[in-house]
Amino acid sequence: MQTSAATPAKEELDYITSCVLPTPWAQFTLHAFVEHATGKEHLAMTLGEIGDGQPVLARVHSECMTGDVLFSQRCDCGAQLEGALKRIAAEGRGILLYLRQEGRGIGLINKIRAYRLQEAGADTVQANEQLGFKADARNYGLCQPMFGQFGIKSVRLMTNNPRKIEAMNKMGITVTERVPLLVNRNVFNQRYLNTKASKLGHMLTPIAPPAAEDGEL
Repeated sequence: MQTSAATPAKEELDYITSCVLPTPWAQFTLHAFVEHATGKEHLAMTLGEIGDGQPVLARVHSECMTGDVLFSQRCDCGAQLEGALKRIAAEGRGILLYLRQEGRGIGLINKIRAYRLQEAGADTVQANEQLGFKADARNYGLCQPMFGQFGIKSVRLMTNNPRKIEAMNKMGITVTERVPLLVNRNVFNQRYLNTKASKLGHMLTPIAPPAAEDGEL
């Protein structure tokens, strides 16, 4: 089952402030936004001159507390976050949007409920649906005003997800190149990655899954 991204509605949000953020790979600038509809705080990390009209190396990353913060091996999220920042640092120019859309949009508590269902045999898509959610409930409409804040109209997008590319193009953000981000396949996330490929259309190479299950996008 492959899902097609609907045309994202342009979301309203406010740019709040920025600061210097030194990391192990480069000294980024961290920018804070607040979404009108939900009050959620979203972030952008930028490096170098990104408003010069040239395509910008970019990552649109959805929050994953278990993977990004707690080092979970049930998904590839933390490794994708680190990998994207390393690539931006290596190029000396780029942007990472950090969207507060935990668990493909279902929230942290429901993601943990989904994990329990996965432990009982459901895959990551079935678990979300059994809880009454879409397989992927994220909204990429936030990306347009966030990229717009920096004058970005075209990107080289680090993603394996064709829905992100489709969503960017529908918002008028041209994706000039897809940069694969294939990291951290391990015994705990094999089935998860294979499910993303077979049911969500991610551009991965599925292999036979072992018994261990999974995480979120």
